[in-house]
Amino acid sequence: MSEPLLYRSTRGLAPGAGIGEAIAAGLAPDGGLYVPEALPRLDPADFDPRGSLADTATRLLRPFFVGHALAAELPAICAEAFAFDAPLRPLGQHPGVAVLELFHGPSAAFKDFGARFLASCFRRLRKPDEPPLTILVATSGDTGAAVAAAFHRQPGVEVVILYPDGLVSPRQAHQLGCFGDNVRALRVAGRFDDCQRMVKAALNDAGLQARRPLSSANSISLGRLLPQMAYYAHASLQWQREHGRPLNFVVPTGNLGNALACVWVREMGLPVGEIELACNANQTLPDYFGGAAYAARPAVATLANAMDVGAPSNFERLRWTFPYDADLRQQLSSHSVDDATICATVLRHATRGEVFCPHTATAMHRFEQRDRQADWAVVATAHPAKFESVIEPLIGRTVPVPPALAAMLDRPAQAEPLEATDAALKAWLLGEGAEVCGPEQARRLG
Repeated sequence: MSEPLLYRSTRGLAPGAGIGEAIAAGLAPDGGLYVPEALPRLDPADFDPRGSLADTATRLLRPFFVGHALAAELPAICAEAFAFDAPLRPLGQHPGVAVLELFHGPSAAFKDFGARFLASCFRRLRKPDEPPLTILVATSGDTGAAVAAAFHRQPGVEVVILYPDGLVSPRQAHQLGCFGDNVRALRVAGRFDDCQRMVKAALNDAGLQARRPLSSANSISLGRLLPQMAYYAHASLQWQREHGRPLNFVVPTGNLGNALACVWVREMGLPVGEIELACNANQTLPDYFGGAAYAARPAVATLANAMDVGAPSNFERLRWTFPYDADLRQQLSSHSVDDATICATVLRHATRGEVFCPHTATAMHRFEQRDRQADWAVVATAHPAKFESVIEPLIGRTVPVPPALAAMLDRPAQAEPLEATDAALKAWLLGEGAEVCGPEQARRLG
């Protein structure tokens, strides 16, 4: 049996932790992000060629859970988290191009996979005599709804979602506020980076933690990040079996969690080729990969709002993976796509019968600038129906709404206003929080 992995902070000032502790904490005590001491190495032959996405996830993640009680539960956790598919669909008449569709879950975005995995872990990690736990979530559009759907009515857990007021799509905002029960939505008078800063400050406040235990469900959480590797592993293994070549990916990215998952799959030895980070008009990553010093900056509002991030948290993990700038810049490329190009890309493909969300359109545009003789997967991160106020005027027709999203939109929704300060969130958490859903109430709500 292999030795259990120990998890360290990217900042190196916190003691090591086991996988359960790292998932439960969300953020390391020194403010850094948890990473394994070393990434495991796997061989493509380790995977069942007839296995499902859940089977691939179980095999991929097994080394991360060795020696912990969750290891025995991993097949069940993966079955719960990966209960819907992530199809690798051919794109038109291009034999070497596919779209990796990640939006077939309850909230119609890729974040459903990681959120459901995390919720399944928390259900098994939590002891009956433990105090209630508050999950803090900063969202630029999609994370909050995925986490809310995954944790809705889960006993002993309250979810508090922070989102930038007026900077998410109307349907995204409705999703964030439509759950009720143990889920509360706060519309923050600021940008996503303010929401993210406020959440990190709360998680790092020992006094606050002592009075109200907190954790995170953003991609700063290892429990969100690790499962996101599964669909890249599954797609790349499928492609190699069918074509005999590695698969390259164009990944729309903002906070870097989804892209980092793809990078780690490649580092673990699976057949992932080139990785391009498709960004919107926020230039932090394109400027860095273009040779400039890394510099976080205020986020710019764009049509691809879930990627409106000026200070991507997972850059710390990326730098842990490749400590030297020259090496890191050789591993990835990153380019910016402005709103006008997003619109033109959506419209051009709609005339060919393909409707993409604004985020997927950034990846599609970047693919169109690449060598089309190579094998590429364009990562589709959200369903276009979530962005009807952008997409439908462009293409001149309505976009059918998936049933799960339609059910959310049929519910009433509300969100509370909050100032964009660390103090405002702390005060809300200490005096304004909702009652946590207990076991009896959960059964009544059914």
